Amino acid sequence: MTGRDADIIVVGAGVAGLACAALLRRNPDLQGLRVLLVDRNAPPRFDPTAPLRSRVLAVSRAGERLLQHVGGAPLSEHPRAGIYERMHVWHHSVAPTDARALDFDAAEIAEPNLGMIVENDLLQQLFHERALALGIATRFCEITGLDFAADSVVLTTSDGPLRGGLVIAADGARSRLRTLAGLGGKQGSFGQLALVGNFRTERSHQRTAWQRFLGDGTLALLPLADGCSSIVWATAAANAERLLALAPDALENELTLASAQVLGQLQAVTEVQAVPLGYHAADRYVLPRFALIGDAAHVVHPLAGQGANLGLLDAAALVQCLGEQHRRGEDCGALAGLRNYERWRKSENLAMAGAMNALQAVLATGSGSATRLAVSGLGWVNGAGPLKNFFARRALGLSGERPEALFRTQSAGRSWRRR
Repeated sequence: MTGRDADIIVVGAGVAGLACAALLRRNPDLQGLRVLLVDRNAPPRFDPTAPLRSRVLAVSRAGERLLQHVGGAPLSEHPRAGIYERMHVWHHSVAPTDARALDFDAAEIAEPNLGMIVENDLLQQLFHERALALGIATRFCEITGLDFAADSVVLTTSDGPLRGGLVIAADGARSRLRTLAGLGGKQGSFGQLALVGNFRTERSHQRTAWQRFLGDGTLALLPLADGCSSIVWATAAANAERLLALAPDALENELTLASAQVLGQLQAVTEVQAVPLGYHAADRYVLPRFALIGDAAHVVHPLAGQGANLGLLDAAALVQCLGEQHRRGEDCGALAGLRNYERWRKSENLAMAGAMNALQAVLATGSGSATRLAVSGLGWVNGAGPLKNFFARRALGLSGERPEALFRTQSAGRSWRRR
């Protein structure tokens, strides 16, 4: 329509927003629509020669397939991707080798791995490269206002107004667009900080993700490509502040003890940083000509590393719904079609948030009979092959209602190692 700067404006150049923009260009039903990506700043340049950064993401098979769908090479082959083939979970009340510990193994579900640990900046750059290669236009400016009209949405920006037929807000947990649109929700704090850093370990991580429920939080040791491990220790804020005040060697010793020494002595190779842990669940994901995806719509506890994966699945589901809507000759901004996306992803995201909250309340910070029963339940699940495999495939993003893009990869012949 004349007068519009774009048919679809994606706001937010994080992983979810960049993936969404690239997926819009790849969808055959949306060809010819103009897509504009807007953010305050351009994504940071990634330096492949720098040491591994401590801000990492767990990327599932679904996330890898979406990158391939937009033309990227398999993420699992990237030299900076930390592959994990197994996951070992146990409660502090039992030994790591106890029968009540839970083990997942990729071989049991005929998969090459259970996921990858990659730097946030790397995944951001990979989707940015694909978005640019697919012809996405970009604009970097500050957004200060949002106004709805019958046939468009107008963004007030530091560079002047931008008019689009649909605005997709992927601008993070503190989404300004969500606030401007008047979409509320449930939000709060878990009362925890996550201590995050990269550590050299005395023993090999064995391509295994280790996770221990501590009674006042959770400690995860995630395998990195350089042989080190990313440590994520979610603990009560007061305890986190006490730990941060320790001398480096004392902090390393506390971490080693908290890990039950499964990888031996830990030695920091990056600064340990603290990240507040909170949650958010938007009451609504859509309005006429407006949709939320990723952290703008929901934030869950990071104990299972599902945050980025949920955002990527949001992007793929929304693009699929928009493609179906446009193929029927309907306006992409029409509320009826956008509600299909909301019903699909809100139910999936609420189910994941509920599961994370239950693990947090019962195993990570709980005590008493309910926790003892849950600890025994870990061992029971470990011995129940079909049930354990169901959970593993769910975490990989390979079960439930999955977007079609997961099954249409486009990176045949591409390889990181031949670049």
